[in-house]
Amino acid sequence: MSYPNQNPYGPPPGQQPGYGYPQQPPQPSPYGPYPGAGMPGPGMPGVPVLNGMPGGVKAARVMLLVLAGLNLIGLGFAVWGLGEVSKASKAAMGADDDDLAAFSVGKGVLITLIALIVIVTVLAITCAVQFGKGGNGVRVCAIIFGVTTTLSSFVVFPLGLVHTALGILIIVFVSKDDGSAWFNRPRY
Repeated sequence: MSYPNQNPYGPPPGQQPGYGYPQQPPQPSPYGPYPGAGMPGPGMPGVPVLNGMPGGVKAARVMLLVLAGLNLIGLGFAVWGLGEVSKASKAAMGADDDDLAAFSVGKGVLITLIALIVIVTVLAITCAVQFGKGGNGVRVCAIIFGVTTTLSSFVVFPLGLVHTALGILIIVFVSKDDGSAWFNRPRY
């Protein structure tokens, strides 16, 4: 059963009665085509569109470079300390064997520390440089670097607080969905 038009004033001007609002032009979907229509990839629901390196990944790369810079400062202090221990051991040549053994242990510890700092610094710089073109292996390397930096910073915690914070942030930023999408993106 059809009811008559209840509007006593009639239809709005320029519109046919009973047809509602005029049609709008079709709007583009923010998600792209529906699943199964065309090639899968960016533009599909649930797949972030990458117009460049995400901000979190850029921040993680900068943090890696900052940690490398801090490691270089620490390397300078370690080399300076090694020089001071060497001077002190030369000045104490007439000392007993226990003192000379202590100087030798101190030199060995500082040389090992210098080697570790150099390795970690080279790893941080290499990993940061590869963020632009690297794949999932670079992401895994950054996560491992963040974990080892965080854990090793607990040894000298008050001084290593910056390393702790930056290591945790590197892990978080690289592990997020946009970071995962960046490192797993197709490369042509």
